[in-house]
Amino acid sequence: MSELYIDSPLAGVAEPQGLSISIREIPDRGMIDLRGLTSDPAFMAAAKGALGVDVPTRPRTSASWGDVRVLWLSTDQWLILSSRARAHELLTSLRDALNGIHSLVVDVSDMRAIIRLEGDGCREVIMKGTSLDLLDKEYVQGCCRRMRYAEIAALLDVVEDNVFDIYVFRSYAHYTWNFLCATAKAPAKLKLFGAQEVPA
Repeated sequence: MSELYIDSPLAGVAEPQGLSISIREIPDRGMIDLRGLTSDPAFMAAAKGALGVDVPTRPRTSASWGDVRVLWLSTDQWLILSSRARAHELLTSLRDALNGIHSLVVDVSDMRAIIRLEGDGCREVIMKGTSLDLLDKEYVQGCCRRMRYAEIAALLDVVEDNVFDIYVFRSYAHYTWNFLCATAKAPAKLKLFGAQEVPA
């Protein structure tokens, strides 16, 4: 009997060398797409009961409870993150809790690739592929938002000050990986000076 085999989008890629920051794939993340109406108290209560935390209602924010993280995607959509091993349990809990309530719960763990950037200079590397100003005070731990990155749709998640996760659709995983490896090379490192004092 054949066994279920799960392969990550970037399985087998060579470890990048000569970069100014660390780049690696996060291969074992479970992801659930949740949709519902924040104006419906029954939906909000049921989602919290299943997840252990209120789904965020403020744009570009996230919420966490233990190993479960909830990213705001739009006014009626969230991405639920957990370990892949726990994704089925969460999916079942959400579907049971939301039974009879206008909502949608789908396991999308294989839909996206997640690439993590770590180290001083991550913001500068990411800004080579997007028009976002990541030096803005908005981009702190917990911030998440959709963006255009290297001309494709992506999701940015600020995990910590110098730790960022970029989510892209699986078919763009290698393209994004190669773009990051090229723009993060040590000789291409940028130093942003920011505001300067006017000499006396």
